[in-house]
Amino acid sequence: MKRLSLLVFLLVGVFAAANAQTSDNIAITFPKVDASPLDVVYYPLNVTKSKEPIEPVMRVLYSRPQKKGREIFGVLEQFNKVWRLGANENTEIQFFKSVTISGKKIKAGRYSLFAIPNKEKWTIIINKQTDKWGAFSYDEKKDILRTEIPVEKPEKTVEVFSITFTDNVEGVNLIMAWDNTQTTLPIRFKK
Repeated sequence: MKRLSLLVFLLVGVFAAANAQTSDNIAITFPKVDASPLDVVYYPLNVTKSKEPIEPVMRVLYSRPQKKGREIFGVLEQFNKVWRLGANENTEIQFFKSVTISGKKIKAGRYSLFAIPNKEKWTIIINKQTDKWGAFSYDEKKDILRTEIPVEKPEKTVEVFSITFTDNVEGVNLIMAWDNTQTTLPIRFKK
């Protein structure tokens, strides 16, 4: 009798589990890995991995397109046209405290980051508009800063669009590089 009761109990449990699985299990399709994956870089670098109580000063969220044998600046990313500094959504920069760029004070906050590439210089744009796709809805009226920075040549070709920070005496340099082009945006803040 105990065996029969145990068998019935197990069968009821299996039936209930199977029934619950079929009624609650809706086919879920996850998106494929993006060809230009989203990345984040903080200053100080690796601040989120630090065991010390260090507060970040800024971070950049950006998607990382790849060269894939293409000619980038002047062809894929045309000269004298607003570019989102990456792929997919606008690149965003967040300042956790006030900074100064090209003599202009910028309050702590979240902003979009664009560039107008050219052969010898880039115009870097910091804009109030965030959470948009690409530069298609870019609104110049929401610019809070435009500044020009020179173009440099990296030591070697950069296959994947990359952003990082390097220290300078008054703050940090925001380094952007892709293909055979590199630029440096100095950002000042109190250390």
